[in-house]
Parts: sequence; structure tokens; C-alpha cells
Amino acid sequence: MYAVIETGGKQYRVCEGDIIFVEKLPVDADAVVEFDRVVMLGKEDGAVVGKPTVEGAKVTGRVLKNGKAKKITVFTYRAKKNSKRKLGHRQPYSKVEITSIG
Repeated sequence: MYAVIETGGKQYRVCEGDIIFVEKLPVDADAVVEFDRVVMLGKEDGAVVGKPTVEGAKVTGRVLKNGKAKKITVFTYRAKKNSKRKLGHRQPYSKVEITSIG
């Protein structure tokens, strides 16, 4: 059984036991989080597609840690104008383990 959930403006295909990296959630580590925006449920006898979400479907997971991704460098410049800027950015994330699909 698998599900397609929506969180942080993105969609993820998950199964039980999967570990996913999602946009940072406002919970602490080792907290249980429920994803109620289930877009699709896949079963062995077919798939159930929601309009826009599946009624009564819920995916639960446990937040393993909150962290930041590797730093990326953002460099912008304007040619022939002697104008340049160098910035760094680290995107925050939450590492979630999917415990059950129901």
C-alpha cells in the first residue's frame, strides 16, 4: 500500500517505513505528525484518487530531526556595471519516517 501526500506545496509518494525530507514542520524532533492531505491511495486492487483529497485517509509519521540542507551559493551580477552580490542559503527541512497509512 502506498499514498501520495501533499505538504509544503509538494507531493510525495510514500510507503510504510519510508524516510522523506519535507519542508520544515512546526514540531519538535520525536513528535508524531499526521498528514491529512492525502491526494491518492494505492492498494493492491487499484488506486483511489481524491477530488481533491481522499475522504478519511490519513498518513502518520514521526519526525526524526529538523535540520538545514547543504549551503548553496547564489551569485548575481550585471555585466559591464561592476555590480555583483554573493549570498549563501541553507534550506530548513524535517526528516520524517512514515509509520502508518490509513
